[in-house]
Amino acid sequence: MNYYTRNALFAFLLAVVFFSGSSAQGYRIEATIKGIKDSSLVLGHYNRNHTLFVPKDTAKADSEGKVLFEGKTDLPGGLYVIIIGGNKSLVELVYSGKETNFSFETDSTDVIGKMKVTGSPENELFYTYQKRLKSVSQEIQALNKNKNADTPAKVKTLQDNFKVYRQKFLNENPKTFTAQLLNMSSDPEIPAAPKLPNGKTDSAWVFNYYKSHYWDYYDFSDSRILNTPFLEPRLERYIKSLVVQTPDSLIRDADMLARRATNKDVKNVVVFYITNQYENPKTVGTEAVWVHMANKYYLSGEMGVSEDVKKRIADKVNTMKDLLVNKTFPALSLVDPAGKKVSVQSIAANYTVLFFYAPTCGHCKEASPVLKAFYDKNKAKGIKVMAISTEHNKEEWASFIKTYHLEELINGFDALQEIDFLKKFDVVTTPTIYILDKDKKIIARKMPVEQLDDFLNYYQTKIARKM
Repeated sequence: MNYYTRNALFAFLLAVVFFSGSSAQGYRIEATIKGIKDSSLVLGHYNRNHTLFVPKDTAKADSEGKVLFEGKTDLPGGLYVIIIGGNKSLVELVYSGKETNFSFETDSTDVIGKMKVTGSPENELFYTYQKRLKSVSQEIQALNKNKNADTPAKVKTLQDNFKVYRQKFLNENPKTFTAQLLNMSSDPEIPAAPKLPNGKTDSAWVFNYYKSHYWDYYDFSDSRILNTPFLEPRLERYIKSLVVQTPDSLIRDADMLARRATNKDVKNVVVFYITNQYENPKTVGTEAVWVHMANKYYLSGEMGVSEDVKKRIADKVNTMKDLLVNKTFPALSLVDPAGKKVSVQSIAANYTVLFFYAPTCGHCKEASPVLKAFYDKNKAKGIKVMAISTEHNKEEWASFIKTYHLEELINGFDALQEIDFLKKFDVVTTPTIYILDKDKKIIARKMPVEQLDDFLNYYQTKIARKM
């Protein structure tokens, strides 16, 4: 397992600090790990997924493998890991935040099997479960290694027996953090689904049941869930796979999750994660989710960002609010190579592709032949392309048009140098593409030039089905 500090993808929110409250009672974790000696060890916890690790303490094992982690300030609760050799996970520990002084001994050749814990009922439970799981896994591996006709039935018996053991274990220890961790790592059990009139299983019922019980074992009032590897992958799966990728559906579920997160730290992470996903989303039209989250949680003051960050978010919202899918594209007037006025609104076309580019941009030079091929293929279908230079060197603009054979396109140039393409049209990078319908309503934005054909074919098919 590699660990590192990850920069926030959502640049506006660098000032947000996620913290976990704790009392100042300190901690003491004493260990004897046979098989290691004179080795530097790091104690830390997971941070929302398996790839993020937050180091909390370092210590050196002596010649007998004895090591002591100790501090005067308490550690936040979570699932902890002791790492050796820079990135090798050695021991996992349940740290509930209540058991702050305990010890264990084990052997590096069989950490789970040789584990003995003193002073921590949580870790005694955790390793009791891990030992049973390891034993069953080894039995199944042995059966599969020497397969015969009875192997599937024997494997199923082992799996069924472990399932019964697991449920009994959870039922007997419902209030423990160990049980909470085990529940968080698994999916909800789905009961037998009703049958449709044709005798088939009602798959819609199965999906709806699964989605409605997806968060059953997540306590959003408990900040300890942030220091486990489960939250972020589960959020990603829910948002990307269980929610229809339309702004209305995404916004509804995002607000539901934010309401559920009654702990401030958990809410910060949930809101941040969702907001971050939809600033530059992969699904066409879902930038509206970012605008909603920015308005409701950041500009309202609920997330507690600085005034400087809030201003930058407000500027971005002000730019994007009129450039979302289903909005009418703002007025844009330019001049063509002959010096005549051309405007987006005056283009008569079934679909208009706006190609914002910089003549000096390498990616724009690569994209232009693809754009030209798309235009040649589709111009007879009432599709027009307006290529708009975001730079103000007239000679370079004219040369670009000639070099890439874009004379048949509608070419626009900001001769008066009045337009801030970043603030007015969200041209953060070039090329930037918008697709408009015949009424100049935006139907796609930030579309890669290579996907123009596929998108318009899909969109026209979708419209035809509605008619």
